[in-house]
Amino acid sequence: MLPQPFRHRWMDDDIEAFREQVRRFIAGELSPHLDAWRRQGYIPREVWRPFGQMGFLLPEVPEEFGGAGVSLAYQLVVQDELAKAEIPANTGVHNLVAHYLLDYGTPEQRQRWLPRLASGELLAGIALTEPGCGSDLKALRTRARRDGDHYVIDGAKTFITNGFTASLLLVAVRTGDAGGRGVSLVLVETPDQPGFRVGRRLEKLGQHASDTAELFFDGVRVPADQLLGQQEGQGFIQLMSQLPYERMFLCVPAAAAIERAVELTVDYTKQRKAFGQSVADFQNTRFKLAECATLAHVVRSFVNDCIQRLVDGTLDDETAYMAKWWCTEQQGKVIDECLQLFGGYGYMAEYPIARLYADARVQRIYGGTTEIMKDLIARKLFA
Repeated sequence: MLPQPFRHRWMDDDIEAFREQVRRFIAGELSPHLDAWRRQGYIPREVWRPFGQMGFLLPEVPEEFGGAGVSLAYQLVVQDELAKAEIPANTGVHNLVAHYLLDYGTPEQRQRWLPRLASGELLAGIALTEPGCGSDLKALRTRARRDGDHYVIDGAKTFITNGFTASLLLVAVRTGDAGGRGVSLVLVETPDQPGFRVGRRLEKLGQHASDTAELFFDGVRVPADQLLGQQEGQGFIQLMSQLPYERMFLCVPAAAAIERAVELTVDYTKQRKAFGQSVADFQNTRFKLAECATLAHVVRSFVNDCIQRLVDGTLDDETAYMAKWWCTEQQGKVIDECLQLFGGYGYMAEYPIARLYADARVQRIYGGTTEIMKDLIARKLFA
């Protein structure tokens, strides 16, 4: 049993009851299908309808838009429980789209899309990355040209989570000159959309139940009122504003995966015999797992503190950057140590530790690489 971190104010009885509801639903309705979803490479969009109907997709959204109007901590509890069950965070980008709408959407845009996102009628994705443009969003090449009361979008995107299953995309486009001031965000409903095409579903090292795809926009026409916020050139600012919240969508699963790995390894080493004793009886095993348990405790304490600060409105960008790079790095380190204690079995995909190992690697890449996080922290230090 891992030691329990300090109990913050956000960790009240109501949220623990909510956590138990989420956990039971995942165990009964999602986990039994996970192997099949891994084999086919995606979770069907309709799976999220009952999840939304239970109030688990967007609990933090105001009641007028289909949510419960609770704190952001409720959403992060959902992400925590999904990660513990090895369910990929397809809902993470879905929720980020909802928050862009909440913060920047017009009243009409919020009313049009938020209730459908909260209910699971729509599954959302964010189309940012391009073949020649990763973290440098100022170099975007996908262009939206104004044509009367429409925008015409041309370009390509890659590595898009939910790219195959999403029915609503928030697309980063260039509406002006080069640089950040020429970037805008446009909402595109993809079903039966002329000119929109999903390319390959990309085969990944891990996260096999999460679809990641190439997207193509060839003269896609969308009404001009689907420009987020109705003012061109605000896309870069809009994207940057959600960074602390977005980082928590990566830190919380990191903490959950670390804890899961330690629990699995403790159980395995107690049962596995070698040289006439259990693997857990070897001093090396006990020392390694003591180190891993310590890191699990520190990571969870850091994450819980960040959640409290996010709920209080005091989580600054630099702390979120620190949490993102450090927690995901510890995720890779701990799971690697745990896999080693499984021996050859740890390399077999049928064992959860192998899947946790493969799934962890991308955590240090997407949402801003470790190197970019450190650079952003350093800019503040030397400002």
